Amino acid sequence: MNYSEVIKKLESLKNPKNVAGMARFGIKPKTKVYGIPIPELRKIVSMVSPSRIHDTARGGIGTKSKGKNHELALKLWDSKIHEARILAGFIADAEKMTEQQTERWVKSFDSWDVCDQVCSAVLDKTKFAYKKVFEFSERKEEFVKRTAFTLIACLSVHDKKMKDENFIKFFPLIKKASTDERNFVKKAVNWALRQIGKRNKNLNNKAIKLAKEIQMIKYKSAKWVANDAIRELTGEKVKNRLN
Repeated sequence: MNYSEVIKKLESLKNPKNVAGMARFGIKPKTKVYGIPIPELRKIVSMVSPSRIHDTARGGIGTKSKGKNHELALKLWDSKIHEARILAGFIADAEKMTEQQTERWVKSFDSWDVCDQVCSAVLDKTKFAYKKVFEFSERKEEFVKRTAFTLIACLSVHDKKMKDENFIKFFPLIKKASTDERNFVKKAVNWALRQIGKRNKNLNNKAIKLAKEIQMIKYKSAKWVANDAIRELTGEKVKNRLN
């Protein structure tokens, strides 16, 4: 499928009822919204490139066919259609993503679902993902800052080779950002802390210790981030899995 065919397919799947439902979940982007569910977008990936595979363990689309659709991904992003941007993340090639391109995409994030889907599908697989966490965590824009902590959560799940000490280097970022009262930031900070703590026993203990430190900070957001993380990380489900 070429660009025009993909756009035509997206337009054929418009669902106004879903758009209203998305708004109730805080998805209110400035771009056009068609209300297309993620499973339907994944079907389009298969149409764009039959050799690409679904990789449910990594939460996104696999990359058996690299590079062929990267230019299409860039065009889809520029369409300023919400679902096209998620689709762009699914088919983009992490090896071809540049820091400049990443910066442009991240600066135009305007909803939590685009942020999370694009981070999980492609940005966390770039060679500069780790560095970008530190850069984005210092930014003021809500969704750029969210990107930093979404990347941490995604790396915690996807990067099986990253060492514990590299995750521990994220702790000061998490503690500092726990005081950010903005909904889409604090939820990502909490997500990052929980995912690190579910990685292994060592990080579980250290994440719980960090959460208890955050719990003492006199901000509502910090207490929520900490209490929610402690509840999950000390729960039987997580403990049993790590054992």
